[in-house]
Amino acid sequence: MTTKENTGRLLSLDALRGFDMMFIMGLSAIIANFCGLFPGGGDFWLATQMSHVDWEGFHHHDTIFALFLFISGMTFPFSSAKKMTKGMSRSRLCLDVLRRACVLIFLGLVYQGLFQFHFATLRFPSVLARIGIAWAIAAILYMYTEKKTQWGIAVGILVGYFLLLRFFVAPDAPVGADSFSKEGNIAYYIDRILMPNHIYKKGLGDPEGLLSTIPAVVTAMLGMFTGRYVKDSKDSGNRKTVKMLAAAALMAVIAAVWSIWFPVVKNLWTSTFVLAAAAWSVGLFAIFYYLIDVKGWRKGVLFFQVVGMNSITIYLGQAILRFDSMTDFFFGGIMGLLPEPWSKLVFSLGYFALCWLLLYFLYKKNCFLKV
Repeated sequence: MTTKENTGRLLSLDALRGFDMMFIMGLSAIIANFCGLFPGGGDFWLATQMSHVDWEGFHHHDTIFALFLFISGMTFPFSSAKKMTKGMSRSRLCLDVLRRACVLIFLGLVYQGLFQFHFATLRFPSVLARIGIAWAIAAILYMYTEKKTQWGIAVGILVGYFLLLRFFVAPDAPVGADSFSKEGNIAYYIDRILMPNHIYKKGLGDPEGLLSTIPAVVTAMLGMFTGRYVKDSKDSGNRKTVKMLAAAALMAVIAAVWSIWFPVVKNLWTSTFVLAAAAWSVGLFAIFYYLIDVKGWRKGVLFFQVVGMNSITIYLGQAILRFDSMTDFFFGGIMGLLPEPWSKLVFSLGYFALCWLLLYFLYKKNCFLKV
């Protein structure tokens, strides 16, 4: 086992985070627009994977958020060990975890338009808030409980959430509504009762709402369990890879079987979604880990690393900076000479390139937004 695995950060984690964020940064649009060059390309399987399912089901686009949260969990065993090696006490580390959660919640509000001062309708839940809250709860459990207790809590949350959604229908649901439906689920009901004017879909609920944040804690926990295994296990890199792929396959099977009774719904972060997304996350990490950290493959890794080391920057940057206008400024002339399908592809490629070049500039200047 390398020293980096014990105390530092894995290059594969930065690369995987970068790969994940590239879909938010425009890679999804590039793939969809490329498919659009062909007759009926919008209906290609690959093109459909670049958007969320309407409700029940599982597309690649549904994995992006969960994978990011999983990676956030994976980094904690490494970062916490490094800080405690330098003399940070567990209580001080706990305060650091809570600080990070508060910063992410605040940045989430900024992303939702905090500085527009529309406080009466400002959306409270957000992607960043869910990451902060779920990660912080998982981190505190990781620090203050034993392994068996952690696994027990994770299983208890997944089973308990299933029972809650299965047997409790929203009191205001239409007659005959299913407890897993948009109108009938209890999670959305809690959102519209407690914060009716501050949710994504007023009158319905929020995909990053209150109750569905609880199973998201398990996503972060599974990331921490994986990080702990990679950091502490005496297994060889090859053996770790095989075990992680086996774990991914097992979770995928459990999710598939359980989905017969408990559908995979990303907007509710159902327990089956937790397992399906974790299967994808562990499996994908195993591949990145094997190629980069075990086999030492470095060619092209910087392309992903540049994005992965400034992921929050580009997430917020796309809400603050006018990348659309910049893309039109630099590529509008070329786009005007091309048929619409090609013009869309050039726009998405240009948008992606400008985002990446900004992050590369920050990388070269050693400038990173750390929360």
